[in-house]
Formats: sequence, C-alpha cells, structure tokens
Amino acid sequence: MEFDLENPLKSLVELNFDALPSLFQAESDHMPTENYIRNLMSEVSDFNFRREVISIILQFNYDFEPVLCYLAINYLDRFLSSKGMPQSKPWIIRLLAVSCVSLAAKMKETEFSMADLQPEGGLIFDAVTIQRMEVLILGALNWRMRSITPFSFIPFFISLFKIKDPQLIQALKARATEIILKAQTEIKILEFRPSIVAASALLSASHELFPMQIQSFKRNISKCSCVNSETLMSCYSIINDIAIGGYISVSGVAGSSETPVNVLDRHCLSYESEVNTTSTEATTGMVRVETGVKRRRIGDFCNEKTFQLSQIQGC
Repeated sequence: MEFDLENPLKSLVELNFDALPSLFQAESDHMPTENYIRNLMSEVSDFNFRREVISIILQFNYDFEPVLCYLAINYLDRFLSSKGMPQSKPWIIRLLAVSCVSLAAKMKETEFSMADLQPEGGLIFDAVTIQRMEVLILGALNWRMRSITPFSFIPFFISLFKIKDPQLIQALKARATEIILKAQTEIKILEFRPSIVAASALLSASHELFPMQIQSFKRNISKCSCVNSETLMSCYSIINDIAIGGYISVSGVAGSSETPVNVLDRHCLSYESEVNTTSTEATTGMVRVETGVKRRRIGDFCNEKTFQLSQIQGC
C-alpha cells in the first residue's frame, strides 16, 4: 500500500478527525532533536554536510515527485539527528543521499531502478551496499518510515477555514504545498512541529489568495487546542518571508554499531592508473571513481589497481 503523506496513520481514512489527536501526539517522534538543530546552526562542518546531501537529493526532483524528495530529507535529518554527522567524504554524502531517496521511493511505491538513482559519472554503488545503508537508516529511525509531515495536517487546517468552493480549496492546498516544499531546506523550520509548519504555510497562502480573510483564518487556527499561538506566529513570520522571497536563507540550498563510514569498510575504491598496471580482480562491493566515459557498477571485474577503503579513511 502506497504511503500517503496526508494519511500517515493506517487508521486514518480521509478526514477521520477522531484520529487527529494521534497525529498531534506522535508528530514530535518524526522530528530531529533540538541538539541536532543547534549543531547545524553552530557547526560549519555539520551545516555543510547536510547541505551537500540535500543538494544531491533535490537533483531527483526532476525524476520523482517533489514530495518524495521531501520525505527523503525528513529521513536524512532524523538519521543524522540519531547517529550524528559522519565523515564528510564524497562517497558517504552520495551514498546517504541515494539511500534516503531509495527508501522514500519504496515507501511511495514509485517504480525506479538503481540506474535512476546513479546518473552517469561519479560514484556507483551496488544494490547490496545501498541496502546496507538503508538498514542503518531504518534502525536509526526505529523503522518509523510513515513520517508525520506538514502535509499530514493540511486537510484538517483547511477544514477550519470553512471554504465551500472546491476550486478555492485546491488552489489554497496547492499554494501551501509549494511553500512547504520551498521551506524544506531551511534550518530554522526544523525547530517547529509539522503541524505548526502546515498551519503557517496555509496562512501564508491565504494571505496571497484571500487577504481580506487572513485575520479570520488566524483566529480559527489559534482556537485549536493543539496550536500554540505564539509559536504559530513565529513560524508564520519565517514561512511568509520564504514564500515572498524576502527570507535570508541560512541553509545555502535552494541501534546498530555500524556507521556510514564502515558500511563500505569491506569494500574497495578503484581508480584508473595513468600507467600500465597488473590486472587485479576486484571484490564485490567496489566503489569506482569515474574518470572515463565508460562506467562499471560496484562488483564488476576490472583491470585496475585497487586498495582497501580503510587505507584512505584518513585522507
């Protein structure tokens, strides 16, 4: 069954508001920790690592629906929040990005192949290596893959606006979705619960589409017992600036003992030598740095010099 971001709980059917308290109660379990967010704001290396992984994930927007990449970034933040920042190696960055997108695509039941996740050039990972990284991510997330995101709360908050015209509802929902996607990479947004982000995005969209009714919409949302009015206004201020393009981005981006480093510790890095070398049979799980037009997948046999990845960890 395909995972619907608007319906993350299996018991929810359309607008079954009886299940909404469960959404509000569980949403914090699908957020990164406060310490993770503080480190992103204070540690340049952490900030840069996240930015680089996200930049790769967002490249898949051309091949998959944007909400799939949103889900992948949610997995990324929760994983890094649980496991900490790994070494900033190019292969780790790409492997983590590919694995998060792969998991999101599986949850969305999107058809794809490994070739779709690994364009020509660069590092190529075999299926076994990606699966190992996926298991590491799954463990860090406690197998909570049905993420509660801002999209999970949009139908509920729209219902509070009492809009009758289906076309206006669809326009409001579409614009709010655009705003949520636009704000997904901003570190400051990670501080707020998904429900608050959803409400803020809808208010921002309402300000554009129904400016005369914005104050009424604010009052309706603020009456919700699960919404803190002060927090809502803080988030709305940031979200609205992002929506109109006036926000100064700080992101720079439009259970296991294993770590991302040793996921590939048993594998090899292969490169083309400029001089003739003795043919060496490569082991399964090889990562190849592409220097020519032709590429080979990890696990292929090649006539290139090889060395253990663990020998270059300190490079």
